[in-house]
Amino acid sequence: MGKTKHASDYVYSNAKCGRSHDYLLPRVEAILDDLQPNEIFDLGCGNGSVMAHLVENGYNVTGVDPSEEGITEAKKAFPYLDVHIGSAYDDLSRQYGQYDVTLSLEVVEHVYYPRKYADTVFNLTRPGGHAIISTPYHGYLKNLLIALMGEWGHRHYSPFWTNGHIKIWSPSTLKKLLREAGFKQIRVHRVGRLPSIAKSMIVTASKVSE
Repeated sequence: MGKTKHASDYVYSNAKCGRSHDYLLPRVEAILDDLQPNEIFDLGCGNGSVMAHLVENGYNVTGVDPSEEGITEAKKAFPYLDVHIGSAYDDLSRQYGQYDVTLSLEVVEHVYYPRKYADTVFNLTRPGGHAIISTPYHGYLKNLLIALMGEWGHRHYSPFWTNGHIKIWSPSTLKKLLREAGFKQIRVHRVGRLPSIAKSMIVTASKVSE
């Protein structure tokens, strides 16, 4: 993401949810049910499919993505969405304000400058609000299985995937990133398959009121 190096040519051919949303959205919805936010910011909204799902369930959502193709697909399929071209490297809180929840699904593994990304998430989240971030899960057993199956550099982190996954995040490294940005009460939820070989993890974090 961003104006220097970003996912502006990330390919979107439609506005449908991806396969990862099958296991991400149920947990995200459960978290949102508990938090009951008035306003949500979707950082890296892609083709708008998740935004549309949330809006249809009564949430007020604003979203940005650096992919012109993704935003075009979102506007074509869901003309009622509040979507814009934008990057985690932009001063988004100055442009759009702050939100009860900053949501960013399967994005952080694509960014070149994760600390800038985390600062943007923190600034978008109003005091007393929360961040919800997901990324592919990586831990010892899963990494070992990927290596034994010879999948590194093929399905996982292929060098031929333009703007694909460039960072590997474990629960400890992602929690460290969010703590550095100023978040508190960080919790990790593993989703998809058994926890030790989960497909993704959803991390929730609180921005404590000053």
